Amino acid sequence: MDHYVDIRLLPDPEFPATTLMNALFSKLHRGLVSHGAGDIGISFPDARANIKGLGERLRLHGSLAPLQAFLDSDWLRGMRDHVSLKGPGPVPEDVRYRVVRRMQAHSSPERARRRLIARKGISPESALARIPDSSAELLDLPFVLLNSSSTGQHFRLFIDQGEVLDRPQPGEFSAYGLSATGTIPWF
Repeated sequence: MDHYVDIRLLPDPEFPATTLMNALFSKLHRGLVSHGAGDIGISFPDARANIKGLGERLRLHGSLAPLQAFLDSDWLRGMRDHVSLKGPGPVPEDVRYRVVRRMQAHSSPERARRRLIARKGISPESALARIPDSSAELLDLPFVLLNSSSTGQHFRLFIDQGEVLDRPQPGEFSAYGLSATGTIPWF
């Protein structure tokens, strides 16, 4: 990952930055699904731990050829009036690294109870006693709001930008540009 592209949201009087970031991320996901190589990672350089939201900049990371091929695929169709692009450019010297990954909350006790009933054959009352409503996990992380193409439902994709590391770690990147193990250059 020796190159990057910065995609900055432009101010829009009709749409807040969060709405535009949701739309941009949806386009990115569809583009990465078509790209299919697992060689492009993402980060949100403006996101801060004490501020909700991912900021107004999305950064793509990768080698020059895959990044250029991805940009040439016209995945930004319909968003070009709402963003400005910078790059691809080389990653600066002396950077650090971090894992940018998806975090999933166990936020549906009802779904967990249904699974328990189906797997163990216990009563709904026993399942409720084992998994009370208070067991729902809430994440205090920034997220994008997406629509599932398979179910049509809205869901939150929570993003954790891990600790800053001194050395890169290998890993593949998902169709969201996220990885459980692979690092992106952080600058």
